[in-house]
Amino acid sequence: MSLELYRETLATPIGKLILLCDTQANVRALDWWDFDERMHRLLDRQYAKGGWKMLDAAGESAALRALRAYFGGDLQALVALAVVTAGSPFQQSVWSGLRAIPVGQAWSYARLAEHLGCAGSARAVGSANGANPVGLILPCHRVIGANGQLTGYAGGIERKRWLLEHEGVLPRPLCGHSNAGRRLS
Repeated sequence: MSLELYRETLATPIGKLILLCDTQANVRALDWWDFDERMHRLLDRQYAKGGWKMLDAAGESAALRALRAYFGGDLQALVALAVVTAGSPFQQSVWSGLRAIPVGQAWSYARLAEHLGCAGSARAVGSANGANPVGLILPCHRVIGANGQLTGYAGGIERKRWLLEHEGVLPRPLCGHSNAGRRLS
């Protein structure tokens, strides 16, 4: 029997999102429309190829309403959403640890590794972070390089920059000016 995942989409200021929830309304996957293939690969790894099927949702989920609220300015809207993932125990610990990064902050991979009790494993944490199937809700965009630079966001660095500006981590650019090269504290 394959896992049934119900698909919804949401237009946002930085592109269209695809949201997949299971029959219990748990979020199982979230990715950008232009990274749909990546989402399928991650789902195949987690649930085995053919172990899941995607169906169109009949109505609007609480998760979709929370995402809409987040993009509308309610930065706490995603905090309580139920998420279920099927990665390795280490991946799941990293993904769970992402939720410890408060809105309005960014942590380095090393700081996240220390928080998880595995100091010195920033690269392994980064690898697990990159396989996060529920980006945004499990806020991998809040993880930055040790030097404060924006690195490694599967949805693209410009989206990561926008999300960090939206959450107040980075200052919003002045008209016609970019945040490129600004250091995070």
